[in-house]
Amino acid sequence: MTWLDEIVREGEHATRLRNDLEYFASNVLQIRPKAGALEPFKFNAAQRKLHAIIEKQKRETGRVRVVVLKARQMGISTYIGARLFHRTINHPGLRTIIVAHERKASSGLFQIVKRYYDNLPDDIRPSLGTCNSEELIFDKIDSGYIVSVASEDGAGRSATPQMLHASEAAFWVKFQSQMAALQVPDMDGTEIIIETTANGYNEFHEFWRKAEAGQSEFIPVFLPWSLDPGYVRTPPEDFQMTGEERALAELHSLSPEQIYWRRIRIQSGNEELFAQEFPLTPQEAFIAAQFDSFISPESVLKARRTTDIEPYGPLIVGVDPAGKGADRSAIAWRRGHCVTKIETRRGLDTMELSGWVSKIIREEKPDRVNIDVGGLGVGVYDRLIELGHSRSLVNAVNFGGKPTEPPPLDERGNPAGGPANRRAEMWANLKQALAGRLSLPDRESLQGDLTSVGYKFTSDGRLLLESKEDMKRRGLPSPDEGDAVALCFSEPGGSPIVRSAKFNRELVYEGSYV
Repeated sequence: MTWLDEIVREGEHATRLRNDLEYFASNVLQIRPKAGALEPFKFNAAQRKLHAIIEKQKRETGRVRVVVLKARQMGISTYIGARLFHRTINHPGLRTIIVAHERKASSGLFQIVKRYYDNLPDDIRPSLGTCNSEELIFDKIDSGYIVSVASEDGAGRSATPQMLHASEAAFWVKFQSQMAALQVPDMDGTEIIIETTANGYNEFHEFWRKAEAGQSEFIPVFLPWSLDPGYVRTPPEDFQMTGEERALAELHSLSPEQIYWRRIRIQSGNEELFAQEFPLTPQEAFIAAQFDSFISPESVLKARRTTDIEPYGPLIVGVDPAGKGADRSAIAWRRGHCVTKIETRRGLDTMELSGWVSKIIREEKPDRVNIDVGGLGVGVYDRLIELGHSRSLVNAVNFGGKPTEPPPLDERGNPAGGPANRRAEMWANLKQALAGRLSLPDRESLQGDLTSVGYKFTSDGRLLLESKEDMKRRGLPSPDEGDAVALCFSEPGGSPIVRSAKFNRELVYEGSYV
């Protein structure tokens, strides 16, 4: 190699150190692994997945707003520490704040950063001005770190950081007020990364669901324990999976070694706590004995993983309208045993939503368009009829109306059991379809919608779903995508074969809507 080649190589190396985080980490950062001496930081599968998501968001928006729900000990804090450290030492004037739920955790995260600094090569290590338990300031570039703890009066209230690492946020005291106190500027180049294991149904769960529903600027990222290659154990020769374990292995593509590791971990503790600390789905992470969703997370995930069913038969479209508030107008498409797609849009007025639905009718020729006529929906329905679309095609569905099938009768001839209204009937039809073979779009937001709705039974045994208003009082978003999918199951028994216009008119005359 000539001296010129050496100069070029050194220049390329310096450029990559500055611009390529994974290259920077593997070449100059040292980490302490779960066991053994310090070693170079090489990304694992979970870290690489998170890095790709964050970089994509940064390219598209100019900033980073990510909330990470994860299994334990996957190296996510190590990755975030490396990412923000890389930014902080390469950009003058940046302030990064680390906030955790307790002092010990904050100190541990700070020590990761300090270890990065102490082991940097001399030629790229910035000059250090202040170094104590709460600050690490690089004096010549005026960048550095502040370390804080989430407390009752709000962490970091006096600071104005451009970069925030919020750790174990589900365990923060008053999570929402804490985040409000951390005033990261609303500008390009800033980064807020929240990471945590779950802690039941609390303020963080509300924050996560809103991110899933697209009601915040944060992208939700879930990282299951199955991504970690270290979570395996060689099973004995006579190892046999239980029926539950076989279903789990098929659903999540788990190896026998992973299943055996899971079994051993559960045997040494509590299965519910294991699911919270080492979840395979977000719903499993937020497990809470006091809440029972009407539709199980496993049935939805199975349908998301089912990709070998061909769509066939009439096209049924479900439309769940929303006004100009925070909720989404959602539309779902169904053919036979396939819900082929879901689309959502926010802030549409009656005319805009009517135009969207009318375009679908003209271009895709559905056999039935079911519209929830509560609130904004009645105006959308009326406008579509005004535009010349027939009532046999555009179908008004009143969520609070009577079910299409009469309820069963008790021994005295009184109604007993069955759904209490049309919404409960359609969700029950969907639940029945999920018990068989059904294909759903692979969307975390749909998973969250379908599995966050509670239920109860009236005094005469009729099924009544949790209302959207009650869900909002729990801090959860309206299940717009879930309702749009349920509207595709409006036919009696959830049949994909639509009923006649005559049948529709009879039901409307009787005071209900199909």
